[in-house]
Amino acid sequence: MPKVNVSNLIEEAHEYFSVGAYDKAIFLYAQASSLEPKNLEYQIYALFCDIASEDVSKAQSLFDYFIVQKDIDFQKAVSFVQESISAYDGDVELMMKLLHDISEQNIETLDAIEYGDFLKLVQTRGSFREAYEDIMFSTKVAITSKEDLIDFINMLIENNFNTTAYSYLDGYGDVFAYDDELVALYSKLGEKSIENSKEQ
Repeated sequence: MPKVNVSNLIEEAHEYFSVGAYDKAIFLYAQASSLEPKNLEYQIYALFCDIASEDVSKAQSLFDYFIVQKDIDFQKAVSFVQESISAYDGDVELMMKLLHDISEQNIETLDAIEYGDFLKLVQTRGSFREAYEDIMFSTKVAITSKEDLIDFINMLIENNFNTTAYSYLDGYGDVFAYDDELVALYSKLGEKSIENSKEQ
């Protein structure tokens, strides 16, 4: 019987997750976990799918954070995700702390920051990645022009926030349907995803 290639399973699961096919993704993550039960990373991916069944944006943000941070500091990434999931499971006080003071009245309601103000935050923090990680769980970036949208998505792609980039593209798809520049971003995003999968 041929041995299952776990790396291929995870790569395929990531592809399903990126396009919102969470039921297919979790099946593959679970399969990978059964083959390597001590691998915490695979279990975390499955948990993201579970979160996506209730809140897609939070699942996507956690996924994008973890996929990059795990290669920088795995234990830090795991700890952050575990705390976030613990908060998500009912510890409202911890969730408020982790998600940067989301409204006490409705923790599903996200504040918005104007794109110009977000760019000022980028300058203050010194990098797009640090600025976006500061707000990614609590605040949406308000886009009011196609130029800002293209600029923002390009920076998301360049900093490997691929799932979030897909989310913004899809969210503005009806407004800028069949726009050549947005179509080009989809292509760029696809190429970046392939490039990242080869590096893993």
